[in-house]
Amino acid sequence: MTLDDILASFFPEGHDVRNDHGVLLGSGRLKLGGRAVVIGIADRTAVGVEEAIRLSRHVLNAIEHGGDDPILVLVDSDSQRMSKRDELLGLNEYLAHLAKCLIYADIHGHPTVGLLYGHTAAGAFLATALATRVLVALPGAAPEVMDLPSMSKVTKLSIDVLKGKAKSTPVFAPGLDNLAQTGAVLATWDEKTSLAEQLKALLDHTQNSGDQRDRLGRIRNGRPKAAGIAERVHDLALKSD
Repeated sequence: MTLDDILASFFPEGHDVRNDHGVLLGSGRLKLGGRAVVIGIADRTAVGVEEAIRLSRHVLNAIEHGGDDPILVLVDSDSQRMSKRDELLGLNEYLAHLAKCLIYADIHGHPTVGLLYGHTAAGAFLATALATRVLVALPGAAPEVMDLPSMSKVTKLSIDVLKGKAKSTPVFAPGLDNLAQTGAVLATWDEKTSLAEQLKALLDHTQNSGDQRDRLGRIRNGRPKAAGIAERVHDLALKSD
């Protein structure tokens, strides 16, 4: 699906979402009433300081406006922008700020839903799609937290060794199927079915559920230990109080 097709399917009653040099900002009328705030990255744009702060501002505006409008995060990005300028300006802090804005919005009544419809990687992936309460994808989406050549440089393991590990351990492997197995991606939606209807069903289902990704990873055997460790840390924190 093209971006225009996606927006039309989400908002058959109209929207004002605009693509400004790869940055998506706006809102759309939900089929069954109300509006959804929309932010995102299009055209495989790299996320630098300017993109991150504009997206953050739009999220904060939604919080300041009040209400309980959901925030839809559409993602087709490159990685974070690989430039000395952005790094010197503190790109890591801008990306962290964007992620925290989304998490804060979700906690304060604006359910956040990420939709992967293209590529995404690295810091841009972490600060947008993975910062939402729940993440879904369309067929053909190509997410990767880190590609294997970059992973090889960091871990000092050969590409062949990493490819072998990727066959049995999804956390080592890029791609939609592997991220779904880890629990990062809840589901791949049917692009031939109304996205508006699928969004409504998702919001109804996840209304009071919170972040379930660690539990999904355990159920799907992609991250079998994450949920248990998180539960132990939570219990220890309560005991220390």
